[in-house]
Amino acid sequence: MDAAIFTVIGEPTRLRILEALRERAQAVGDLVAALGSTQPTISKHLKVLREAELVNCRVDAQRRIYELNAEPLQEIDAWLQPYRDRWNHSLDALEQYLDDTDREDE
Repeated sequence: MDAAIFTVIGEPTRLRILEALRERAQAVGDLVAALGSTQPTISKHLKVLREAELVNCRVDAQRRIYELNAEPLQEIDAWLQPYRDRWNHSLDALEQYLDDTDREDE
């Protein structure tokens, strides 16, 4: 996995764009309105997201429609899995400890 993706999604405006596109594909103008930003700013961030392959763009007459490409995010999910496993193991151990303690109190 390319660690640069964390830099891309770590920027607040780009993260908000991804969150907006998670719901549905949107035109640049819709993103500008939804995020309360300017068209040049949103376009700049969309270019970075496109280069990172986090969004796809298609042309619809005069509009550019952007949609989320979740594939690179699946790589992050796979990278995070060992950490989730570790936390789940710790939480299972805590649950067992609390169950044992509760039985001792009865």
